[in-house]
Amino acid sequence: MSRPSAMRQIPVYVSKNYRLFMNQGDWKFIISAAMISFLVCDIVAKDMFETYEETKSGFFAIISSAIWIGVFNSIQKICKEHDTITSEYRSGLHISAYILSHVIFDFLICLIQTAILTLICVIFIDFPEKGIIFENSLCEYFITLFLIIFGSDIMGIMISSVASSPNVAMSAMPFVLILQLVMSGVLFELSGWSEIVAYVTFSKWGMAALGSIGDLNNEDLPLQASEAFPNVVRLETEAAYEATASNLLSAWGCIVLISFACMMISIISLKIRNRGS
Repeated sequence: MSRPSAMRQIPVYVSKNYRLFMNQGDWKFIISAAMISFLVCDIVAKDMFETYEETKSGFFAIISSAIWIGVFNSIQKICKEHDTITSEYRSGLHISAYILSHVIFDFLICLIQTAILTLICVIFIDFPEKGIIFENSLCEYFITLFLIIFGSDIMGIMISSVASSPNVAMSAMPFVLILQLVMSGVLFELSGWSEIVAYVTFSKWGMAALGSIGDLNNEDLPLQASEAFPNVVRLETEAAYEATASNLLSAWGCIVLISFACMMISIISLKIRNRGS
């Protein structure tokens, strides 16, 4: 008897993911996302769009919270089911269908979390209305935050697929988060190998997207030093934050490509893990 096709297995596992989400209390991730969003926005709101440095730091804090929300969604999802996956793989499970079912279900969860984060940002922060591509910049902020949360969620799936146990996955989580934060280019100036590694991080392209939408290179956004020393002016702008449609679309495209690569690594790693089955 032939096993069901991958396309027929996907909705079955999406339904299973929903049942697990409700029965295991994973809906709490939505509440935790709201709490994190509230804390971050309350802290950064006061000085956003007042000076270049404070606005850049605010975007960095929002990016960091979005990455944390996404990774925490899925960091333990796959590794705690390794034995089940092996058993069902012997019975005809398509690994690609299994991973895609998680990606599809988490797409919906990430949409809800992004809506919450965006809403809380709007409540606390007075964002400039004019966008680069859309008439209203909130559409662009929403898309950017969704891509970051969803991409980070898929990265969590990848880590969970590679990890041998939930404890191993959680042990790797701080390293992954620190790497993302350091490679954003906000805390430290990157050069050499670190600049290359940064190209495969969500933080770098997330900052590029938010910096473009927020027009960090705008001369009307003064440096902090200019407030005390009016003669101090910005000598150069950062190409990553150019407020152009091509720059924003490039940042979005890179986030999508990294997310796709993470999904493929998840599928390949599980196939390798279960090839003996």
